[in-house]
Amino acid sequence: MKTLQTAFFLFVFVPLVNAAPPIQQEPFPFYEYDTDVTMGSLSQQDYEIQSKDIRKDGTNISLDTFLRLQGDDSETNVQPTKDTNLPTCLLCVCLSGSVYCEEIDIEAVPPLPKETAYLYARFNKIKRIAVSDFADITTLRRIDFSGNRIEEIEDGAFSKLLLLEELSLAENRLLKLPVLPPKLTTFNANQNRIKSRGIKANAFKKLTNLAYLYLGHNALESVPLNLPESLRILHLQYNNITTITDDTFCKSNNTRYIRTRMDEIRMEGNPILLAKHVNAFSCLRTLPVGTYY
Repeated sequence: MKTLQTAFFLFVFVPLVNAAPPIQQEPFPFYEYDTDVTMGSLSQQDYEIQSKDIRKDGTNISLDTFLRLQGDDSETNVQPTKDTNLPTCLLCVCLSGSVYCEEIDIEAVPPLPKETAYLYARFNKIKRIAVSDFADITTLRRIDFSGNRIEEIEDGAFSKLLLLEELSLAENRLLKLPVLPPKLTTFNANQNRIKSRGIKANAFKKLTNLAYLYLGHNALESVPLNLPESLRILHLQYNNITTITDDTFCKSNNTRYIRTRMDEIRMEGNPILLAKHVNAFSCLRTLPVGTYY
């Protein structure tokens, strides 16, 4: 009986059952940002053709890259510029009392935070240093202006910096030295255009802490006068020094005098024959580096 019912069901109802037709879906439009191409509107054939690598200037690139290049071609190339009118701590890097303004093409000393102790403004386009640049900044201990275009420093620009210990004005265009602060230990004015008349007779006399003095690669005709007893390193190489006296480093009226702290003097590259001035070095523990014969 069950066999007859099963056969009857298969014979009557199965032919009436048809597979449901597939659901037709509308293509979902996808818009590629910054282009005018709607991917869903492309025909299947066009999409397959464009999906293949597109050759441009001999290089295979994908469709996405091609579309981005089309968008880039329509834009105007704008060269980046440096905005030197920004606040100092946006233009420079300010960190724990130190201000780093290196290689940012500034043409003047920027306004500094009052707690600034260390200023690094190397390799810029600064031409002039004014008294007002440091008038309210009495906490400075180190200043580095190496590699600028400084030609002028106003009188008294550094006079109020009573804590300043290190000052570098190397690789600039100075013709004369400014008045230096009293507690200076290191002064670097290498590679300028300084002549002997640009250094006052007592420029270094009162700098009783000065240990390192760098004046190489300038246009000095003589060794600066009244060098302090504290001096350890003196660089005068590649100037135009032609004369030296017995009192330049020593004391001609005191044959027992010894300059105990002086460790190094460099005078090579000057048109002076040091062997002719032996008495000028009698108080030194080591002879200067230079030409003797």
